[in-house]
Amino acid sequence: MRTILIGPPGAGKGTQAKIICEKYGIPQISTGDMLREHKRNKTPLGLEAAKAMDAGLLVPDAVVIGMVEERLKAPDAQQGFLFDGFPRTVPQAESLEASLKRLELKLDGVVLIDNVPDDLIVERICGRRTDKTTGQIYHIKYNPPPLGADLDHRADDKEETVRKRLTEYHAQTAALIPFYESRGLLRRVHGVGEMSAITEQMLAALQAK
Repeated sequence: MRTILIGPPGAGKGTQAKIICEKYGIPQISTGDMLREHKRNKTPLGLEAAKAMDAGLLVPDAVVIGMVEERLKAPDAQQGFLFDGFPRTVPQAESLEASLKRLELKLDGVVLIDNVPDDLIVERICGRRTDKTTGQIYHIKYNPPPLGADLDHRADDKEETVRKRLTEYHAQTAALIPFYESRGLLRRVHGVGEMSAITEQMLAALQAK
């Protein structure tokens, strides 16, 4: 299974990705994890990435794609992979398409978690709280913390930041929808409802041809 999950932040991509990866025995590929690993190991790509990041710039797409190609050659990715959070833009999608062609690989499908209203996303993310002692994540509405827990409200989970991420998604990442639709790869999953029902939709979408 070779697939990409797309959708706005807070749509449930991370939760569904873990379920899919476990079912199919494939790795979840995160560009953030790759960047950290390359920086830590001071690889040539990691040094290039660090140079951009230290200057307050975005890591060039060519560097990210170089890391992606290396990752796809790893033994654990030979039976498939799942991208969550990449690509973010159409140029990245075009570069990934070219990389997959060079590696003689094809995507089985691209799943869009769709129809999740922005206000619900804000509620989902802004309600998160992390227990400072255990690291356990709670939600003040959907999974309330125990009384007396020492909680942290991360800056990434505050409304101003969430709204900014949603604006970025609508401006850039949403353009991936017609890109993959035109290639006959897009599968839509309704992202509101019970998690198990969304998972069922997701698995059915991945098996559809």
